[in-house]
Amino acid sequence: MLTVFHNVLDWAPLGLPAFVFVITFVVGIHELGHFLVARLFGVGVETFSIGFGNEIFGWTDRKGTRWKVSWLPIGGYVKFLGDEDAASTPDRERLAQMNAEERSHTLPYKPLVQRVLVAAAGPAANFLLAIVVFTFLFTFFGVKALSTYVGSVTPKSPAAMAGIKPGDKITAIDHRPVRLFAELPGLIDRSNGRPLDIAIDRNGEAMVLSVTPRVISTKDIYGTPVKVVAIGVGFGPDTPENTVYVPIPILEAPLAAVGQTWGIVDMTFTYLWRIVSHHADASQLGGPIGMAQMAKSAASHGPYELVYLLAFISVSIGLINLFPIPLLDGGHLLYYGCEAVLGRPLGEQAQDLGFRLGLALVLGLMIFATWNDLVR
Repeated sequence: MLTVFHNVLDWAPLGLPAFVFVITFVVGIHELGHFLVARLFGVGVETFSIGFGNEIFGWTDRKGTRWKVSWLPIGGYVKFLGDEDAASTPDRERLAQMNAEERSHTLPYKPLVQRVLVAAAGPAANFLLAIVVFTFLFTFFGVKALSTYVGSVTPKSPAAMAGIKPGDKITAIDHRPVRLFAELPGLIDRSNGRPLDIAIDRNGEAMVLSVTPRVISTKDIYGTPVKVVAIGVGFGPDTPENTVYVPIPILEAPLAAVGQTWGIVDMTFTYLWRIVSHHADASQLGGPIGMAQMAKSAASHGPYELVYLLAFISVSIGLINLFPIPLLDGGHLLYYGCEAVLGRPLGEQAQDLGFRLGLALVLGLMIFATWNDLVR
């Protein structure tokens, strides 16, 4: 356990500031989405806070909203008129004491469609932020990918037996030029086990080696055991010489950004479904320490990686908040869906029970994910 905390302290000087910046910015945009749509519909907003805890500094705008920065900068919240807390739980006692004019500016007394839009605005802002950021990166830098340098060779694998070594750069497979490491698995898989002529560059010397792929057991990105046709090479390190930026035409960048955003959503749902169906390892689920380590790694590699991580986490936060768990935006949407079906809001006891169960579930998942981080 001492080693675990030593590792935490090791990444803290760089990882913690990067983590705080990414989380605060992404959550700030999320809350800004709620704020703007609520203001649009005339909902009173009492507080817009960056961070939690006691206020460091702030100001009150002409509409009475207190904008503030608080001591614990790991997120933020918007507190609407009539809310009991930062989770937008209605303060029923306070609402009962308001007159009709005051209640007309509270979220619970707005039409159902407006409440749905306010709840959905936070996740929508996260998805929009990700699309804008990905569009910027793809337009001005391109899509980052790894080149074809070999980082590792599995002992006794087809590649090892053919003489491929770490540091070699694969330049062609069966006379087809390759530029990206991501191209290799598809070309190798399509060989159906027949010998391949693999051209490599070894310290400036060109050579062609005959490699016969075979079926090997490995794990996919979700930790699920799979069998693939492979030669037994791993990609090289994320270094400048092994990095390729694939240009995207400016008119295609927004569409590519939407595709990238959807890819993250699809990957998340696939992983969660595999956990539920016992086809993936739940220990791969990461928490705040894992995100901080990712932030440190991204910050140490440069601005591109840190900005990309910001967009990735923005998609993740937007998606997680849509889960139908009371306390999250998706929980509010679940309540509104029940209201639309029943023709009336759920009873106070049912809502309160849902919020308590939601809080327990969210805290439980956070503890589980943090434990996974510490174990790793």
